[in-house]
Amino acid sequence: MFRDAERIFGGEVSKPVNVFVTLRRFGGYFRPYLRQYLIVLVMMILSTWSQATAPRLIGQAVDCYLVPLTGIGSAAERSVFEFASESDGSDPGVQSNCTYVTPKADRTEAEMIAGLGGLVLRIAGLYIIGTVSVGLMFYFMVWSGQHVLKTLRVQVLQQINRLSIAYHVEHEAGDTMSRVTNDADTIQQGMTFALVQVASGLSLIIWVSYNMLTTSVPYALVALSIVPVMAIATSWFSAQARKAYRQTRLEMGSVNAELQESIAGVRVSQAFSREDENIASFRETNAANRDANIRAVAFTSALAPALEALGYLALMLVTAVGGIALLRGQDFFGTAMSFGLIVTFVAYVQSFNRPVQQIAVLWTNVQSAIAGGERIFELLDVVPDIQDDPEAVEMPEIQGLVELEDVWSEYVPGEPVLKGVTLRAEPGQTLAIVGPTGAGKTTIVNLIPRFYDVTKGSVRIDGLDVRKVTAASLRSQIAVVLQDSFLFGDTVMENIRFGRPEATDEEIRAAAKLAHADPFIELLPKGYQTELGERGTGLSQGQRQLLAIARAAVADPRILILDEATSSVDTRTERLIQAALEKLLRGRTSIVIAHRLSTIRNADQVLVIDQGEIIERGTHDSLLAARGFYYDLYMSQFRRQAPDDKTDGKEPERGAEPARS
Repeated sequence: MFRDAERIFGGEVSKPVNVFVTLRRFGGYFRPYLRQYLIVLVMMILSTWSQATAPRLIGQAVDCYLVPLTGIGSAAERSVFEFASESDGSDPGVQSNCTYVTPKADRTEAEMIAGLGGLVLRIAGLYIIGTVSVGLMFYFMVWSGQHVLKTLRVQVLQQINRLSIAYHVEHEAGDTMSRVTNDADTIQQGMTFALVQVASGLSLIIWVSYNMLTTSVPYALVALSIVPVMAIATSWFSAQARKAYRQTRLEMGSVNAELQESIAGVRVSQAFSREDENIASFRETNAANRDANIRAVAFTSALAPALEALGYLALMLVTAVGGIALLRGQDFFGTAMSFGLIVTFVAYVQSFNRPVQQIAVLWTNVQSAIAGGERIFELLDVVPDIQDDPEAVEMPEIQGLVELEDVWSEYVPGEPVLKGVTLRAEPGQTLAIVGPTGAGKTTIVNLIPRFYDVTKGSVRIDGLDVRKVTAASLRSQIAVVLQDSFLFGDTVMENIRFGRPEATDEEIRAAAKLAHADPFIELLPKGYQTELGERGTGLSQGQRQLLAIARAAVADPRILILDEATSSVDTRTERLIQAALEKLLRGRTSIVIAHRLSTIRNADQVLVIDQGEIIERGTHDSLLAARGFYYDLYMSQFRRQAPDDKTDGKEPERGAEPARS
């Protein structure tokens, strides 16, 4: 089980995420929903405008109504009031801060209350506009985000199916699944709610800053003096949180990979009493995930109170500076102080600090989404080892001539698995490949449907190099039955139909009868409509193999590959399917890998491979007569099988079955 994330991903854990490049790439996915995002932008502007305008109206309510109405304010404040009134040419008793209304000092109390009520209604209207705008903004953002997420998941699944077998061998299924599930979920959270709140908060900060500066530059500089400290704190904490969140994504992939492996292998674990060891291993992986999450949350949690404290410091400065100037009856560097102006700036600072804190916290969610997005893009950017040549053509209807010429193949550079293999199977022939484990048998059959490419040499079908035709047109005419047959969580009927989606129910039943699977299928609770569990849970290994053979039969391939297809069935079941295989192989080119003699005794050719080279070739009888490697292999198997067959050590007749090696 891989746990060293840095080793797996080439040291990416320590690399900082290029936020803007990743966001720009996300922009390509959001572009089809430009209309919805224009609505989001309009709603964001309305929301920001309402929040940025409300503080000024509150200050006007204080200066234009509450102070004149109640007489609140010192002599110094009243002198400032009179100075402001004279300076703008208005009547005495009218404050320059009263932009929307200019109440006269001689208005009655009822008129003042009515004017105050109107202003309060305006403020309430602003908050209603802001609330509705935020609701619509989030709706359209989430709507668009869900569509983007759907597109991403589909692309990831398409990429998984495009990637070569080598990629899936080298990468754990659980980690790949984590990219589709957990990483996609972080994108959903970060790129919908968090991102729109961050964008809205930034626009509010800019708008509030503009309002403060246009109201009073000196007083605004006092209010904004803490911003550089906030920026430094946010930058440092966010950088640490970004690294931590990327680590959590990697650790979650390890958790999913180990969990998937433990569930898939639970029977083996129980058979060998390894439950405690598996749990201990999972506990270790889970602990690493816990520690990574705690570290990420620690930085996130520390940032919020730090910014809150700095926000209170800004409030203290605004209140202290404005209050002292007001009490002394002095202006502040040319700004005439009033009680309403102080209230306005206190509200501005609060409006400024709230999105700063919000952004600081939510930005870590955006960082987590970017980390998840980077992992998904990393998967999408993997170039499949097996790709169609730009000039590849559709494979014509296959006649069945299979040729390998001087084929070399390797999985690890410099370590060849096949060394100069040459073979030829005529249309309709059955070619059997035998040899010890690890000799290269499966590698040969993997080259024919081009699951892997040769390192040197060529693989040709009907004279066409498999690299010069499209993989889909090639594989659609080849059927493969593996040693470990895979069944989907669907009905028996649909599992067989997987070989040819357009097959009728009658063709499905005919294929099942050919594979001798029909008798046990009819005994299932719902027959062909019985839902199978994951990987065919509820069926024996032999029954699963029979369904896999039926699936190959319904595909009606021109080339059939059997990779130890009968190795998992008992002797009685194997005998049942021999007649079916004889019918299935008839008229098709068949490549058979087997240890059991019963599956290869009638082969037109038998190739013996050892250490990546063909060392013998001929028919079963001729190879036995040659008394070479094949003879020794056959006899060693026969001796192990003979006591069970009660042959008293005599050489079996043609057709007898030696044991598997």
